[in-house]
Amino acid sequence: MLTATAFPAYAQDAVPAPVAATTEPVTAPVEQDPATPAAPADAGAPATIVVTGTLFRDSNASSISPVTVLTSETLERANITTVQDAIRSVSADSAGSISTGFRNGFSAGGAAVSLRGLGVSSTVVLIDGLRSANFPLNDDGHNAYVDLNSIPFSVVDRVEVLKDGASSTYGADAIGGVVNLISKKNFQGVEGSVQGGTTEKADGSRYRATLTAGYGDYREQGFNFYLNGEYTFDGYITNNSRGYPFNTLDLRPSGLTDRNRNDDSLTAQNPQAVVTRVGQSDLNNPLSGQVGAPLTNLYQLLNPGSCPFGTYTVNTTAARGTACAHNIPDEYSIIQPRQQRYSTTGRLSVRLSDNFEAFASGSYSHSEVDIRGAPTGIRQTQPFGGSAALASSSPGIVLPVYVCSTGVNCATAADRRLNPNNPYAAAFANNPGQGAARIYYLFGDIPANSHRYVDVFRTTAGISGDLGNGFKFRLNGVYARDNFAVTQRGFLNIQGLLNAINTGSYNFVNPEQNTAAVREQISPDRTTPSYSTIATIGGSLLKSLMPLPGGDLNVGAGFQIRRETLMNRNQNADLSYYGLNTSSAQGRQTVTAGFFEIDAPFVREFDLNVSGRYDNYSQGYSRFSPKVGMKFMPVDQFSLRATYSKGFRAPTFAENNPASSYSGFSSFTPPASFVAAHPGNPAYTSTYNIGSGATGNAEILPEVSRSFSAGAIFKPVRWFNLTVDYYNIKKSNLIVSGPLRAEAIAAYYGQANATAGCAALAAVGEGYRCNVIDAPDPDNPGALPRLLVFNVPYVNANYQVSSGVDMQANLNVPLSDRVRLISRLDVTQVINQNLVTPDGVVQKYAGTLGPYQLSSGGGTPRTRGNWQNSVEVGDFALTATTYYVGRIKQVAADGITPVNGVIDLSCKNALTAQCYIRPFIYADLNAAVQVNDQFRFFLNVQNLTNARAPLASGAYTSNPNYLSSWHYAGLVGRSFSAGANFSF
Repeated sequence: MLTATAFPAYAQDAVPAPVAATTEPVTAPVEQDPATPAAPADAGAPATIVVTGTLFRDSNASSISPVTVLTSETLERANITTVQDAIRSVSADSAGSISTGFRNGFSAGGAAVSLRGLGVSSTVVLIDGLRSANFPLNDDGHNAYVDLNSIPFSVVDRVEVLKDGASSTYGADAIGGVVNLISKKNFQGVEGSVQGGTTEKADGSRYRATLTAGYGDYREQGFNFYLNGEYTFDGYITNNSRGYPFNTLDLRPSGLTDRNRNDDSLTAQNPQAVVTRVGQSDLNNPLSGQVGAPLTNLYQLLNPGSCPFGTYTVNTTAARGTACAHNIPDEYSIIQPRQQRYSTTGRLSVRLSDNFEAFASGSYSHSEVDIRGAPTGIRQTQPFGGSAALASSSPGIVLPVYVCSTGVNCATAADRRLNPNNPYAAAFANNPGQGAARIYYLFGDIPANSHRYVDVFRTTAGISGDLGNGFKFRLNGVYARDNFAVTQRGFLNIQGLLNAINTGSYNFVNPEQNTAAVREQISPDRTTPSYSTIATIGGSLLKSLMPLPGGDLNVGAGFQIRRETLMNRNQNADLSYYGLNTSSAQGRQTVTAGFFEIDAPFVREFDLNVSGRYDNYSQGYSRFSPKVGMKFMPVDQFSLRATYSKGFRAPTFAENNPASSYSGFSSFTPPASFVAAHPGNPAYTSTYNIGSGATGNAEILPEVSRSFSAGAIFKPVRWFNLTVDYYNIKKSNLIVSGPLRAEAIAAYYGQANATAGCAALAAVGEGYRCNVIDAPDPDNPGALPRLLVFNVPYVNANYQVSSGVDMQANLNVPLSDRVRLISRLDVTQVINQNLVTPDGVVQKYAGTLGPYQLSSGGGTPRTRGNWQNSVEVGDFALTATTYYVGRIKQVAADGITPVNGVIDLSCKNALTAQCYIRPFIYADLNAAVQVNDQFRFFLNVQNLTNARAPLASGAYTSNPNYLSSWHYAGLVGRSFSAGANFSF
């Protein structure tokens, strides 16, 4: 984190608090960060203090819960310019979080926070205390979250991160904590900024521009209106540009394994086609090639002179031939996608009378993400849920002997001709059933990429006032809608591919000669729109009942009605494409809630806060969430605090609606016994993506939690404070898909044939069964084939425990009349991150790559932290921010089969021969000079020492040898930017 304090936790209200007759700004008494100015930064602003976690803005309740506050000054010193970067800098963000560098999977292009490692769906993200619509795509197919990339940043005044359970105030999903983005409430004049930069390697360019104009003196005229615009652009960074080891699967230079099969296996798919002769049982169907009929081990290139990176030759009993060598990640993969975002925001604040105020705001944001990847291979499993007969990998797609204009009955058609793509055609013109060419090929002439955009419309309004006799009220509402669409390019249309093969229209020998029309026939773009909405109205009534020795006894109560909808459409609903995801989620629900809070400072030294909330869901379940917090301050320089709460996470639409379905894939390396049974075919036994699928379970129950925190606040002097907090969260009734996934896979691979393997897999538990089995290994047709996809259930598993310690320190000390030192330290040490399965097996994740199934196996660092130091000399400021991620062990408990109920996390079960990923540390440097009241110039160097991301050989092969969640700065490398802020 960049700044941490026992700071106020301002509430679920985005409306101005009632203004007294004096119209003076109101500031809550808080435990103030010595390095940060008072929260209301706008002179003459509406008397608005939005507090995260409590209804009351003027009591000790604001410092009972641990809250991290990132002020605009702190963010500016670190040159943080996006919501994602701001929140992910908080050390409490842990396993399961999603970064922009995450370019694969369901949430590619999105960004999300996972406080305490409990998952993105257990963290609530608010804007001015109000919810926004979730990103229409769920992470891992079922975890709902707010996309941080869709939130305009230049109107954010500060970020407050509440790091204990908050369901008593905010309802469902606040188990891990709450992120509240507080926007500017009042602005006059014109201000803006421009910034541009690039990496040391002249890629990944970044541009940003903002402009805000405001009119109206709230104090004198009783109103203020401002309008803001923001634009951001980030360019591509390729794996090729970053070199070894992030551009290859061959780690032999590091003494590890070569996992690149594209330069040593004749059955690996490459952009130059390789074929072998087989039989074809149905001459009209290219999917009917036969395994071992005739049995051959001879492979040949269709175009031997087309290899841009040289050739390799295989000469074994199982396979003989020459093919083109390739390094696919180096040629096609990207580390950073191209992104473009722009937004506009307007806000009107009005004083209706001396006792009543109102506001209205509206925003529109547009975000685009372009992601490039490797070309699609011609050999594919059937679409998830489709017939096994559609698989082009089983038994293997073939090129026929004859082609014709209609593509039907070509062997006898009047216009038949020998297939120019089949080198065996002439020799088997009289016996076409024995002359088919099984093909291994990547469509290198058809770029594979996706274009994603999301438009977010959001409007809020509210009124607040003083009703007299000590009663104050707040009433507000919000409506938001996320319109999302993804255009997929490069995926193969099944019928278009088969027609192109049977007519001979696609040139496999010289693909560069194919026309745009032929490529469009095989791979037409597929655009899928989705959306999500939220509409909320809520209010609260507050009263100061009586004075107590420590302050006023405050009580408050309120209500909320929330309507949510989701339509995440299936990208491959007609099952007409290979490789396109078939996941979908839909649903609608109404949530009604009532809540209360009592704050009782019995004496100056002791404050007791009690709150609770009751939520009722239209699906038929309800939950009461209580919370109690205490603060004991024997002296001004020292305080103790503690909280205890219960919370819950409601099932997402993907989890509880049977109309929703999900299929996800993760890396898997077959066991040694399987490798031994398949000699001579490394492509069949190397690491591959294994899939699992689930549908929504209407009987699923909400997750429930118990949270405890205890800490101390030290303020020995005015210019220094230190907070230390212990947290312990137990989440029960976990909603998980396939908790026995590892056991199911092990059961299958423990058998000698597919029938026995599927029976063993199904015996693991109800809801587990084989879905797709690969074609037999052509070199070892009698051996156990690979398991490609299996079904798993959504169930309420046992429980999960997350515990650890946060420490934050803040220092702001003048060294002389013109020199000041500002320092902030934030560290989180994870003690336990354990998941207990229904069988009582403890899966320990802290300090490992587990949970490997979550968000592409980013892992759970045991230690995260950062330290920011700033020296201000007159109008000049120099700030260095150092970030640290601890060592990670390359084992994953959710991928290891327990023995006698115990999971062995020793290095012998590491995902690779490299047991540990070394710690990662890097530093950013920002220099700024305030020229005058109107202009500020700055220069920023990120990753000053050009620290390299540590080798992570156990990472998913889609992110070869790196963890984008924690080591992204080490992939980007040293980068530079410069810019200016101006105001008039």
